[in-house]
Amino acid sequence: MEIIRISDIKNYEGKEVEIKGWLYNKRSSGSIKFLIIRDGTGFIQATLLKSEIKEELFNKIDTINYESSIKITGLVREEKRASSGYEILIKNVEIISMAEENYPISLKEHGVGFLMDYRHLWLRSPRQNAILRIRAEIIKSIRNFLDQNGFILIDSPILTPAACEGTTTLFETDYFGEKAYLTQSGQLYNEASAMAFGKVYCFGPTFRAEKSKTRRHLMEFWMVEPEAAYVDLEENNKIQENIVTYVVKQVLENKKMELDLLERDSSKLEIIKVPFPRISYDEAIEILKKDGSKIEWGDDFGGEDETILSQKYEKPIFIHRYPIKCKAFYMKPDPQRPEVALCADLLAPEGYGEIIGGGQRIEDYNLLANQIKEHNLPRENYEWYLDLRRYGSVPHSGFGLGIERTIAWICGLDHVRETIPFPRMLNKIYP
Repeated sequence: MEIIRISDIKNYEGKEVEIKGWLYNKRSSGSIKFLIIRDGTGFIQATLLKSEIKEELFNKIDTINYESSIKITGLVREEKRASSGYEILIKNVEIISMAEENYPISLKEHGVGFLMDYRHLWLRSPRQNAILRIRAEIIKSIRNFLDQNGFILIDSPILTPAACEGTTTLFETDYFGEKAYLTQSGQLYNEASAMAFGKVYCFGPTFRAEKSKTRRHLMEFWMVEPEAAYVDLEENNKIQENIVTYVVKQVLENKKMELDLLERDSSKLEIIKVPFPRISYDEAIEILKKDGSKIEWGDDFGGEDETILSQKYEKPIFIHRYPIKCKAFYMKPDPQRPEVALCADLLAPEGYGEIIGGGQRIEDYNLLANQIKEHNLPRENYEWYLDLRRYGSVPHSGFGLGIERTIAWICGLDHVRETIPFPRMLNKIYP
């Protein structure tokens, strides 16, 4: 008898199989009992007919607690009413480990605060399972796209001696008597890698000590950050719209069942095609003012501003050329208009806001050195970064795509806390 995974059940219709998993739910209807079994790859209904198995086994089912680990054997048959389209007619059930009674996360409604305290168990539910499967698909498709388009993965360090995105949101730690920080971005190191390999990307956790409780913020989140030599702002934007389109297409093709479980309106994803709309920061300010916003030119956009803008478009939208004072020290000023940067943020539609920030970097040594001084950054920590301009500097661009915000948009979620296995929020570091 073959040991199978639930995700492969369709290949075994009419055959006897063995599944190793956990008891998610059970119910009884007289002479028939139904078990919902999960094995990490999916959920399947298993049916026990009193007339076809020993009475001892039939009665034994009532004693099995939720989330007990079990092994079942039985016959696979088609069942169109089941979510998977199949069920298993049970021949035998073996208990591997009996779970304790009173499983904390029962199938009744629970508040999010309670569920977050039991995040380690909440992950077992169908909804959370679906979200994290989509997360895996998104990460896989991002890496596939970059790998297939000439980018090479070069890891950037997590511990750094200096800031990348400003000094106010750094997590500080001791590094053998010296100050060190958890990385805000791998970008600066990516620039060094791009000068060695041409087209690179890093992918890993990043950290921002930002005291924010909004639905878009985490203290620890994951970013993929491509960087490429001899690429200008517009080419950089084209890479972004192509990668986002590719990712959405792959999720629609490979995770339809998960999207359906989340009740995500797939029609809103099916229209995501290149090109994406592009508006300037100046145009965005006018749109916001007409909508009643008090924002002034020179202000950075807040979450509400991004929501207003991204609700006006069915596809992601680029907002380009922000005021230079809104952006990091390494952003290149527009030669035609030095008060704005050659940068662009990509906002996801349906009110989800920014999922990508990117732009062209300063390649001029003197200008970069001046920017480091203007931002009151300790020059000695950036001498290596200035070396990239001393020795063979070229125009180059890159961007950072936030994994959790992208997942929230594609899944249609209200909050990023469900997009990562163990979220780190302002007042949340347990479990």
